[in-house]
Amino acid sequence: DIVFAVDVSKSMLAEDIAPNRLEKSKQLVTQIINNLASDRVGIIAYAGKAFPQLPITTDYASAKMFLQSMDTNMLSSQGTAINEAIKLAKTYFDDEEQTNRVLIIISDGEDHSEQAAMVAEEASEEGIRIFTIGVGDVKGGPIPEKRNGVVLNYKKDNQGETVITKLNEETLQNIASEANGAYINGKNTKDVVDTNKNINYLS
Repeated sequence: DIVFAVDVSKSMLAEDIAPNRLEKSKQLVTQIINNLASDRVGIIAYAGKAFPQLPITTDYASAKMFLQSMDTNMLSSQGTAINEAIKLAKTYFDDEEQTNRVLIIISDGEDHSEQAAMVAEEASEEGIRIFTIGVGDVKGGPIPEKRNGVVLNYKKDNQGETVITKLNEETLQNIASEANGAYINGKNTKDVVDTNKNINYLS
């Protein structure tokens, strides 16, 4: 069984990876689902909180539909509660027969708490392997504020400076290494899909 935890915080609107981080994340998850044979899938959305977007299912068509409907306005609280997402994922794997337990976290790795690696280690003790996919560019980019597809402005900090959000690979690598998984840079879609094929052999 594979649970996808997708970061829907505002930084995922940055366009340092086309079309933007969130849309790219959706494309990656869709491609992974298209390559699955019999695994069940579940989807979690998270920003400042984690939210069960789709319970575990074999219905890939509805999984893709739920995925497409995800946006950065789903969760009002901003932030990146990756530890909450990992804890929530644990509830998806409550069946003794689920031997193949994989959590795939898709994020830009920004603002992750120190606890994330600890929570990942706890998940690992319950037999959950965590793969992380980094979406974005390490150089980063601004966060556009759009209305009807037109950029009105870029997100500013309290000092009025334009916020530059960067892909933080280190955090994502730490989370994956604590839970016997691997970190993949989402720029290379083929790597992501190939890794997923390997997940099934490794499990």
